Amino acid sequence: MTMQFADIARQAAAGGAISAEDLVAMRQAGWSDGVMSAEEVEAIFALNDALAEPTAEWSDFFVETVGEYVVNGTAPKGYVSEETAAWLIARIARDGLLQGMTELELLVRVLERSQNAPDTLKVYVLEQVERAVLAGTGPTRHGELAPGHVNADETAILRRVLFASGGDGPARVSCAEAELLFRLKDATLEAANALEWKQLFVQGVASYLESVASRTAQLSRERAAELEAFIGDDSTRVAGFLGRMARSAPRAFSVAFGGKASDRDRMAELQSAREITAEEQAWLDAKIGADGRIDAYEQALIAFLAGE
Repeated sequence: MTMQFADIARQAAAGGAISAEDLVAMRQAGWSDGVMSAEEVEAIFALNDALAEPTAEWSDFFVETVGEYVVNGTAPKGYVSEETAAWLIARIARDGLLQGMTELELLVRVLERSQNAPDTLKVYVLEQVERAVLAGTGPTRHGELAPGHVNADETAILRRVLFASGGDGPARVSCAEAELLFRLKDATLEAANALEWKQLFVQGVASYLESVASRTAQLSRERAAELEAFIGDDSTRVAGFLGRMARSAPRAFSVAFGGKASDRDRMAELQSAREITAEEQAWLDAKIGADGRIDAYEQALIAFLAGE
């Protein structure tokens, strides 16, 4: 950490505010070598904690800088470890709760940018949104204290998190997340919710029931590290492995490097994945029949599934 970076962070923290000029200087000093160190990230956190009213420019810098450190700060890049996720949650939470939209945006951005992140990170964000909806307090409320409805900010965050590439399944909705959507729907059924909420509920539950991605395993951080190390190995064992692969399974080798596998019926695979299984149907029936009636949200979901 350069002296200039440390001095700016310290002085701004002491004053509880950072000017646009100091932020530019801090950005230039921090990225002068192309990366942010752990010490610099800690200084950024300390300054964020001290700011009375973070500006939009500061929030952008905070989310961009800390997000880059979390997602790409350790190998393999793009994969967030359990330790890093636990550190991040502990660093931005107070008594288990998020304090502002800047911190919430950071978590959402990490989930969007990462190839894989621990489920705990996604679960934590969804818990914060659910708590805000049910209790009427939290970073998505901006002083609004009325519980029992889903606002536009919460709908947008839910959509981004549910379909993010990192977390509990890549870019798809899991069973636990579909359960969350039903809980929020039931708790806010008669409320003046955001117009986008019904569409998200329908698309989210349908994604759980029909998504092709739900049958696809996500590459773990550990496996990604193994593959990265293997590919980066310039020894003769890598060349030998590729040679053996080409001799023993030339057709598979061709497919892996751009050839075509003509015997796969991909349309049949797609159709099979989209079909709702008996188990999924039983789950849906139990959810819809829980209160003995079919509400407007459930009607919209049924119509969507029938149309699909």
